[in-house]
Amino acid sequence: MTRIHAATILFLLVLATSVLAAGTRRVQEGLASFYGAEFHGKTTASGKRFDKNDLTAAHPAYPEGTILKVTNLENSRSVRVRVTDRGPARPQRRDGVIIDLSRAAARRLRFTDDGRARVRVEVVKTARTKK
Repeated sequence: MTRIHAATILFLLVLATSVLAAGTRRVQEGLASFYGAEFHGKTTASGKRFDKNDLTAAHPAYPEGTILKVTNLENSRSVRVRVTDRGPARPQRRDGVIIDLSRAAARRLRFTDDGRARVRVEVVKTARTKK
């Protein structure tokens, strides 16, 4: 194997590894929903209380504290949110929902009347996982 060929393979391996974050793609497209009012004040998976007025999200794979940019693909509005919870629930994930947002984030993306929106989710900053 030539040095150039080996270097190319190494580069591709490093590139493939950098595209994954905690086993999850750094860019995803799917549906977003938002937490119902009944979750306001409840404890999240992170142990913090959920506040519908904070710019937060629930994601099934990204570590707590990860910052995501969520863009509504219908109107191009975007918002940055911090992952503070696990979700969406499995039935919603089967329907294509990839992220649950706080009401404040959904309002910024202008889909509170529709309940769901087609979105792109991009990792801005991956939080370190706790050991």
